[in-house]
Amino acid sequence: MESDFRTLRRLDSSPRGLTDGEAEARLAAVGENVVPAARPVPWALRFVRSLRDPFTAVLLCLGLVSAAVMAWGTASVILSLVVVSCVLRASGEHRAERFLNGLRDLTAGTATVLRRPAGGGPPHVREIPVADLVPGDVIRLGPGDLVPADVRLLRATGLTVHQAPLTGESAPVTKDVRPGDAGRGVFTRRELCFQGSAVASGSATAVVVATGARTHFAGAHDAAVRRAGNPERSAFDRSLHGVSWVLIRFMLLAPPLVLMASGALRGQGPETLPFAVAVAVGLTPEMLPVVVSTCLARGASELAREHGVVVKRLPALHDLGAVDILCLDKTGTLTRDRPVVERSMDAAGRDDPEVLDWAATAAWWTLQLAEQPTPDALDEALLTAAGPVGERYDGVSALPFDPVRRLATAVVRGRLGTHVLVVKGAVADVVGRCALAPAERARLLARADRETARGLRLLAVATAERPARTPDWTPADVHGLTFRGFVALRDDLAPTAARALRDLTTLGVDVKVLTGDHPGTAARACHDLGLDPGEVADGDALAGLGDAELADLVRRTTVFARCTPAHKARIVAALRAGGHTVGFLGDGANDVPALGAADVGIAPRTAVDVVRESADVVLGDKDLAAVAHAVTAGRHSSGNIATYLRVTLSSNLGNVTAMLAAGLLLPFLPMLPAQVLAQNLCFDAAQLAYAYDRPAPGALAGPTVLRPRDLLRFLGGFGALNAVADLATFAVLALALRGPDALDDRAVFQSAWFAENLLTQAVVMVLLRGGGGRLTGAVGRAAAALAAVGLLLPVSPLGPTLGLVGLPGLYYAGVVVVLVLYGGALAAVRRRAGSHQP
Repeated sequence: MESDFRTLRRLDSSPRGLTDGEAEARLAAVGENVVPAARPVPWALRFVRSLRDPFTAVLLCLGLVSAAVMAWGTASVILSLVVVSCVLRASGEHRAERFLNGLRDLTAGTATVLRRPAGGGPPHVREIPVADLVPGDVIRLGPGDLVPADVRLLRATGLTVHQAPLTGESAPVTKDVRPGDAGRGVFTRRELCFQGSAVASGSATAVVVATGARTHFAGAHDAAVRRAGNPERSAFDRSLHGVSWVLIRFMLLAPPLVLMASGALRGQGPETLPFAVAVAVGLTPEMLPVVVSTCLARGASELAREHGVVVKRLPALHDLGAVDILCLDKTGTLTRDRPVVERSMDAAGRDDPEVLDWAATAAWWTLQLAEQPTPDALDEALLTAAGPVGERYDGVSALPFDPVRRLATAVVRGRLGTHVLVVKGAVADVVGRCALAPAERARLLARADRETARGLRLLAVATAERPARTPDWTPADVHGLTFRGFVALRDDLAPTAARALRDLTTLGVDVKVLTGDHPGTAARACHDLGLDPGEVADGDALAGLGDAELADLVRRTTVFARCTPAHKARIVAALRAGGHTVGFLGDGANDVPALGAADVGIAPRTAVDVVRESADVVLGDKDLAAVAHAVTAGRHSSGNIATYLRVTLSSNLGNVTAMLAAGLLLPFLPMLPAQVLAQNLCFDAAQLAYAYDRPAPGALAGPTVLRPRDLLRFLGGFGALNAVADLATFAVLALALRGPDALDDRAVFQSAWFAENLLTQAVVMVLLRGGGGRLTGAVGRAAAALAAVGLLLPVSPLGPTLGLVGLPGLYYAGVVVVLVLYGGALAAVRRRAGSHQP
């Protein structure tokens, strides 16, 4: 620690500031006082990054293979799907980034500096852009000012600052010129103020010690920029990749099996290459990237339009739907950044409104006579609760709040010939100046400790009557006081917090509070909002816990108090290691590590810039209710994606299995490559309806998690059922079709199976959707259209182009029987699967 004189010498400055020439030279040497921002990602690069999706990459490869074998129709369809998917994802992320760039307006615009003339003379006070500040500049700070750089105080009068963006503390922190204890962390240094904090009360003159990238605020910002440039794979991406690679392996195995079987049985290996590619495409959920991007983009667009919530990274919307634990800070989320008066009491603990009147009198006349432009949060709470009490007395003098003595004094006219000193401040400091016996003083301090443990913040109030006098009153006159009582204050609860907590509980989301505040304060706020705090864990106790002990603690604890940034990040990581999908809501620079550790980082638009850079989701307002809306939107999108995967993959798997079996049993291809692709195109177009579907309420009641193992088990069961239905169609064809060569009538067989496949897929769309199988909405209309295509395409003018012909009437009677049996079996299995659906 160094004195202010040594600091000025090290910076080659003086209390009168720098000259214009010195400031210009330093600005050229150290650069502007701006926080480095992440480089914007070009739209084209976002488009290319979208190709890293495994299904998108496989579709691209299949499209190129189709082009290589001159299957231009197949290639154009597949490559079009790739382009649409990449455009949707890149455009959504690009729009979110443009919105966030418009929010970079939270740093101070100008700063008040002292500049001395080069030829000598008194310094001039002027306003300059914050970006032009340099180390060595001497600045002035007043109430409401944002601290524009890291500074060392030279003079301070009643200075308190809000450091919540840096430390998470809800109460203002006292600052003065005396060096603090560096061993407790840099933010506890009383002589230093940091960029990103704001002056709550008092005034100061300070010298700038660090600007731009060298500030502590920028250090946290750098971590956010690195995270933005190297994002960790999301929970959704990990789940989807797990499913994708299993299916991709089977897809890549199918064409060689078809080629080998055809070569071994019929000696037609090379000729069946287009069919083999078509089989691989048939197994591929070609519309998956498009449906996923469309579902997420629609959900993100509705959130932005209806609730002002911006999703910066589209997969984060799915992760929101999977969140089962939300971690958040208390200040500004559950409570507002201001206290309110709970009660006023005398020394015995009985309610006494007169104590509040005396405290408000001190606040009013201190504000009027000590040249304070605005009341701080505590004085504002006193004046709001007491009403217009200042008119009852005539003010004489005032001693503003002194961070060393931790009290403020107002002097008013009393009875004829007397003045009354009205004192309010920290309990220990006020009680210590009262004329009390040691036992009574200890009793009052013990009462104060009990009230503090209940989550209340106490001010002590005392008065003293003195003979009126002309000389100014000084701090030395504040002694021998008569103790009047306490004013208890609590955090002002956010008006929507209680309902939002209930909504989150209904959605199956557990809330955990991670705060830098006192344990009693945090527990009181939670209790008042209906959230059972249980046993509050102290952040200081986390340091000695191993991973297993911490895992047990975070599982059973709701509130963590006195948390540092490292504590918050470690708690979030422990929850994720326990198998939970964790969201974190924060707005201060101290929250950046936890935002990075969470599956989904959430920040309000009023958060400091570094936090918005780190967050995946930005709320329009600092309102917990918006998080519940975002979770619901995420589950909506995730439910539609999960339904699409269940329907498409089980249907595709069953069709391809039957197709491979038919290829081995029949002397000809069971379906022409063009027919396979046309069937896939029809089914895929119908699947887009899932992006516009509304899941049943039950699908929104709990976290939507895509579990690869459960999904593959589901696909195995329903895919097998679908394959059985396809193979049952063979029996119908054997009995009903009486072409010139019976089963050897290729065109009739292929046309019949084409129609049956589309009809069974229409049944699957209705029965396996999340809305309970009701034939309504987008999915119902798409299923009806798909069935109509299956019935009408073979007899339409396009039929001969695809090698399709009209079917005998007896076929339709047989296929109705198959569909009824298939639908009944499907509904029965679905009911048994019930809650085990992925």
